[in-house]
Amino acid sequence: MSGGDGWTRRGAIGAGAALLALPGAARGAVADAPVRTAAGSFLGTRENGVRTFRGIRYGRAERFRAPVRVAEPGRTIMADRFGAVCPQQGPYGPQDEDCLFLNIWTPEADPRARRPVMLYIHGGAYSNGSVTDPLNHGQALAARGEAVVVTVNHRLNALGYLYLARLDPRFADSGNAGQLDLVLALHWVRDNIAAFGGDPGRVMLFGQSGGGAKIATLMGMDAAKGLFHRAATMSGQQVTASGPLHATERARAYLAKLGVGEGDLSPLRAMPIERLVAALDARDPIMPGGVYFGPVLDMRWLTRHPFWPDANPLGNGIPMMLGNVRDETRAFIPPDSAKMRDLDWDNLAARIAPEMRIDALPEWVVAQYRAHYPSWSPSDVFYGATTAARSWRGQVIEAEARAAAGVPAWVYQVDFASRRDPRRGAFHTMDIPLVFGTLGATGSQTGTGADAQAASRAMQDRFIAFAAGGDPNRAGLTPWPRYDLARRATMIFDARSRVEDDPRGWQRELFARIPYIQPGT
Repeated sequence: MSGGDGWTRRGAIGAGAALLALPGAARGAVADAPVRTAAGSFLGTRENGVRTFRGIRYGRAERFRAPVRVAEPGRTIMADRFGAVCPQQGPYGPQDEDCLFLNIWTPEADPRARRPVMLYIHGGAYSNGSVTDPLNHGQALAARGEAVVVTVNHRLNALGYLYLARLDPRFADSGNAGQLDLVLALHWVRDNIAAFGGDPGRVMLFGQSGGGAKIATLMGMDAAKGLFHRAATMSGQQVTASGPLHATERARAYLAKLGVGEGDLSPLRAMPIERLVAALDARDPIMPGGVYFGPVLDMRWLTRHPFWPDANPLGNGIPMMLGNVRDETRAFIPPDSAKMRDLDWDNLAARIAPEMRIDALPEWVVAQYRAHYPSWSPSDVFYGATTAARSWRGQVIEAEARAAAGVPAWVYQVDFASRRDPRRGAFHTMDIPLVFGTLGATGSQTGTGADAQAASRAMQDRFIAFAAGGDPNRAGLTPWPRYDLARRATMIFDARSRVEDDPRGWQRELFARIPYIQPGT
């Protein structure tokens, strides 16, 4: 609602549903004067010395269409609660299609400060996730006083990436709508972040898993050119996008699940969101599992693949940090899962075959690992091979492509392992609390001991330096060489961080002889 004094509060979303405060939402008191921008005047909170603004709307969107900018100049808007989360089959809430919100943490909203901006894009592939997760709250990172932290929600799954353009020209933007949301958020940051103490000329994108993949894709989108100036991907790669023919087949599979004929897509516009979400488990016609959603080579917004046949020249001027954790697949296939409980040398080859996501002879892979690592157990080989062939492979391709092009890239590997369950090692998502400093947040397995604090400081130092100058090196830090094809220098983040040359060289070479195709392509 709005009053005659120009004050508004977004206490409701969608069809009047209450916008509930989420766990970890505003705990501080409303403080300080509103921050005045061209998009409106925002009244946030001050929490542990950090000015915090949650739930700032940056756009609106009709279903399956490109988003449009939202601005309310002259109005004072409460920004003390997170906005809605994109509807999904996941635990985050409240969920609503009206989900284009961003959040800001700043040491001080002083336009003269011109601090670098660190904008985070969440993981969850392209179908799930939210920056409302306590692991990626920006308070601890911003409290260091060296950067303004921004986090962004956007449309996911069918709402963000269902490719309908070949079935109905009215939805020409549908296959990359989620990417266009992120482009719009970057426009908002460019136009308004200075008022919050940020420098619009030093915007670093960083994102984990699907967030990193979205960043790799944005680097190849002309619509995003000039809107960000550094990129850091954390266990997230996008070598190739979804092809338009496969994306159309996936759209047909999803429509069949909904009972909608491809000749008339008008029912999609009015269909309750609950039905659209329920159909997300439609079977993918191209690869095993649920239907894949992701960016599409639509020749409209994305006109070539991000890292095939080489590093997209459009993004080569952007310095890049690429990282992975050592034991990625220990997150996807837990040690207590049925696949692992009775694993032995006799069934190992059969069990790794579908998990490597490449067409490699599994018996040969097992034999190679056993010869090279004679002390490894079947589970060690399982996780080593599936990580190297599946979850790490895309990062290697991107780093090698950047090196071949002679453009700036720095590579890291996180070895810091779970302190709650050592069997999980340095599993997928382990780097999130280390970078954000959310070591004690719900979901973190880092612990809060001196070792975790040391690993977190090491990662934050490098990310902040990279945001500030486009290079993770600065005075007082161990030199971290660029990645090149001679050394393949890699920063190992751990309780004691260090640089190693080509730390998994044998595994890299083993799988380099086998073609890699990005899942979903």
